[in-house]
Amino acid sequence: MDKEQIVAFLKGLRTAIIKRFETLEPTHRFEKTAWKHHTGGGGEMSVLRGDVFEKAAVNWSAVSGEKFPGDDASGPFFATGVSLITHMANPHAPTVHMNVRYIETKEKRWFGGGYDLTPMGYPYPEDTEHFHNAAKKALAPHGKELYAQFSKNAKEYFFIPHRGKERGVGGLFFDHYSTGDWARDTEMWRTVGETFIEAIMPIYLKRVHQPYTEAEKEIQQRMRAHYVEFNLLYDRGTRFGFLSGGNPEAILCSMPPTAKW
Repeated sequence: MDKEQIVAFLKGLRTAIIKRFETLEPTHRFEKTAWKHHTGGGGEMSVLRGDVFEKAAVNWSAVSGEKFPGDDASGPFFATGVSLITHMANPHAPTVHMNVRYIETKEKRWFGGGYDLTPMGYPYPEDTEHFHNAAKKALAPHGKELYAQFSKNAKEYFFIPHRGKERGVGGLFFDHYSTGDWARDTEMWRTVGETFIEAIMPIYLKRVHQPYTEAEKEIQQRMRAHYVEFNLLYDRGTRFGFLSGGNPEAILCSMPPTAKW
């Protein structure tokens, strides 16, 4: 895959995920808003506010500039990716996050991404097991060690130091991934993106119509506050987005529509 093929794959992945999510919303659809980056490129926000998804965002971007944001590299850069987040109306249906990205500079290029599950006060062991088994199965053809490595990365990365706990129940996380085998790396990265929907949809089909009480909704709101804290204080993607001069509305799409402290 060259750069143009990577962008085409990401756009197609974004469209496929949106279509699957919309099958849960009989009367609501994602609203798309294009934006331009001041140094080159831009992206498109896709946001849904419905009956099942209190808020969902599936965003695509491809930006470039002359100065790499952050300390990972220097000089001109190109970065493209799909990032999504869901915040569900039903507190028994977990929040899910997924990101797949590709970044290149003059000196190097790498992949990053993964997906992780965050129950909002109501973790179901069978849902966690399904989510992790789907991730493990997806990675198995690409290296027996990858699931253990990426799952460990997620446990360490999605940790809220001031709360002393993980943000959720884990998943996959990898960054600066480049083994030197471009074809193999690309296929692994594609697989993560393509298998995400099968990791989450069976959980949503089971949970989104489950009865819940106002007291359970209150617990969800408090757990959402922890999610906000992580994303604003520790998340690398949020930091990269702001440092690169990205669209604040797109960057902050990860925030829940409401939360309580």
